[in-house]
Amino acid sequence: MKIVDILESTRPIKSDIRNAYIDFSKMTLSLVAVVTDVIRDGKPVIGYGFNSNGRYGQGSLIRERFRPRVMEANPASLLNEAGDNIDPHKVWACMMTNEKPGGHGERSVAVGTIDMALWDAVAKIEEKPLYEVLAQRYGNGMANPKVFVYAAGGYYHPGKGLDGLRSEMTSYLERGYSVVKMKIGGASVAQDMARIEAVLKLLQPGQQLAVDANGRFDLAAAIAYGQALSNYPLFWYEEAGDPLDYELQARLGEVYQGSLATGENLFSMQDARNLIRHGGMRPDRDWLQFDCALSYGLVEYLRTLDMLKEHGWSPSRCIPHGGHQMSLAIAAGLGLGGNESYPDLFQPYGGFPDGVKVENGYVNLPALPGIGFEGKADLYAEMRLLAS
Repeated sequence: MKIVDILESTRPIKSDIRNAYIDFSKMTLSLVAVVTDVIRDGKPVIGYGFNSNGRYGQGSLIRERFRPRVMEANPASLLNEAGDNIDPHKVWACMMTNEKPGGHGERSVAVGTIDMALWDAVAKIEEKPLYEVLAQRYGNGMANPKVFVYAAGGYYHPGKGLDGLRSEMTSYLERGYSVVKMKIGGASVAQDMARIEAVLKLLQPGQQLAVDANGRFDLAAAIAYGQALSNYPLFWYEEAGDPLDYELQARLGEVYQGSLATGENLFSMQDARNLIRHGGMRPDRDWLQFDCALSYGLVEYLRTLDMLKEHGWSPSRCIPHGGHQMSLAIAAGLGLGGNESYPDLFQPYGGFPDGVKVENGYVNLPALPGIGFEGKADLYAEMRLLAS
């Protein structure tokens, strides 16, 4: 067997929303298809992948560097020992040939997008859900398809006041989410506290609110917000400062006793390890949000999980950023703490297979081959156009 081609298309996910740092009016992503010569049900097996929101499409890097390396390699060198399936670790090493360490930047997104498509193809060739493949290869052998999810939203939007925020958050709670998240840092402290209080008044017992500053604050502002937020029973206070400012994170943790969350903008195992070494993160209460689609893919994420174990962290403290089905599969297969969800944003790339409902903050993943993209009709329609 062999990889026949790697296809990429840059797609818009534009929206008028903004967080404390960026707006999404010109945001794009890369949609990728890994085409194989394996035939299932009379059709070639094709794996699909895409990168998470918040970073742009990577078409040039994929077409100019990473696709050529894979297509020029000896096909047999990219297969497992039995020669009957792709070995994503070997393909990853091939893609990273002649790449210097460090400087992860945009290439981690390009590689992570292709990596997602590779794992989708691998599981489809085995005719299993990816979460089962992962549990058998790297977990305890038993996947748990029941996964915690929270609803991310609460963005700043032109003309959207407190009534609009209340309506949005109420809709998430009515759809079965027990944790909702909103943005802070894009308005004054007083305005943000009013927004927080408006949402807190909507919550029933067992429901919580998380807040996300998207790295906006310097140390003084991070602490000032932390002091104000200490008055509220929050699920977490997310990404207060620059993701690489480990001292800020550590000093914030010294004064903020609630749960902190960060990591979505760290794109390698080494950067994640520096956060654990120097960021003052507390494994009894804090959350790690590394997103495989932005950080060299599952091959690198497995290294990150191994590193976390060495430092005394449970995978259950990982709730990845991105709201995509790849992280849902990893959560179900490897025992992560859950996954982000965007109920109404960045469609059709976020969300769950059709018919999957949120119940008391959890979803049950269907036993679809691969990552399960084919179970989401609007998303699969986009994917089929790429590989048709």
